[in-house]
Amino acid sequence: MPIARLRPSSPERRRPGARSWRARLAASLRDWPLEPLLHASPWRLRLIGLFNLVGQPLFGWIWTVWLPQPWESPWLRLGVAALGIPFLAQRRLREPQGDRARQLFALICWLQLPLYFSWMYLCNGGNAVWLSSLAAVILIYHQLTDWRLAALGTATGGGLAWLLFLWLAPAGAAPMDATQAQVNALVLVFAWSTALALGFSAANLRREQVSHTLASMGIMAHELRTPLATMALVGDALRGEAAQAEAGAAQERLERLAGRLHSLVRHMNHQIDMQIANARLLRLRAHADTVSAADVVRDVVHNYPYRSTRERECLTLDIRQDFQFVSSFTLFTQVIANLLKNALHALAATGETPRPGDLHIEVNRRGALGLIVVRDAGVGIAPRLQTRIFEPFFSTSHDTGHGLGLAFCRRVLDSVHGRIRVASRPGQGATFTLEIPLH
Repeated sequence: MPIARLRPSSPERRRPGARSWRARLAASLRDWPLEPLLHASPWRLRLIGLFNLVGQPLFGWIWTVWLPQPWESPWLRLGVAALGIPFLAQRRLREPQGDRARQLFALICWLQLPLYFSWMYLCNGGNAVWLSSLAAVILIYHQLTDWRLAALGTATGGGLAWLLFLWLAPAGAAPMDATQAQVNALVLVFAWSTALALGFSAANLRREQVSHTLASMGIMAHELRTPLATMALVGDALRGEAAQAEAGAAQERLERLAGRLHSLVRHMNHQIDMQIANARLLRLRAHADTVSAADVVRDVVHNYPYRSTRERECLTLDIRQDFQFVSSFTLFTQVIANLLKNALHALAATGETPRPGDLHIEVNRRGALGLIVVRDAGVGIAPRLQTRIFEPFFSTSHDTGHGLGLAFCRRVLDSVHGRIRVASRPGQGATFTLEIPLH
């Protein structure tokens, strides 16, 4: 009797792939920050603005004089062309990654791409020129912004243009019959689905590249342990020599050198632990441990490898009301350690000797929320950067920072359905607040 083969189309064979596809889609929707404008460098924005400012009047002339179309509005063309001016504004472009600038550019792109081109497509009866233009715009829009925002923007822009056309259709607008509308709809759906697939694939490719980069960073950090172990052995040898030396200045120097070497090894091992934890940014596992906020904070404060006695003495701890939550003790110690490290760097950047109270950590409760507040009197954070500091690889300290610590903190808070907030003014320090729901 022949053995029956399992068909590839059976549910048992399809289910793992389906789960994997759903997991990837859910991760892209939930875990990755939205980018209103991809690669918003000053020169790229200038080129976009220049193309818009020159291209709109040029095509207005082409579709009016050279190759006339059924409907054209010079005044509307000029208004849309003027939307390119903010891209060319030199002073505004000094910080193209600022939150307000990104929102402005995203709004401008939405107004002139899906909304304006959909309006012109409808007013010209969906002819070949405007059908191809709208299909190209859909692809362009998905290359300018995040695929999630582009999908939403295309739907809302096209929908709003259709509603406006029903209400304010110009007298010269060309009609569109039912057959043409169906054919055009198929073409536009094909363009949209293709743009969506390309955008989703590009986002997954960037995600894989980030994942490999993080894994490489974790491996490199782990490899540093070997020379550190050698340094620790050298420190032990120095202490052995000091024990055998005669009492006096030489013995004290050997003891001091051995102590400094062991302190350096502890500090470097602590930094390696933090970098390895940060490198697991995209691979956080679910945990079901009952964690005490006070225990986490006390553990970090006690074991943190301070660079000096003054650093340790500048920190004050206030446990007003402890609370417990379900997560991972290790993950939250890394969160507090990241915040503590950043606060100490901010204090060092002021150039002044830290004083007691310059760094303050508070544990408290407010209703159904547990609060951990880390407040420092350091250099502060510019307002335009405060919405971006939690993004992977974005750092305000380009000389020493890699931009993973706060992104890791946000991911850990997301895993417990909490959030991390920052309040800061340049020169007046920063306050990071962890809000953790209590169940």
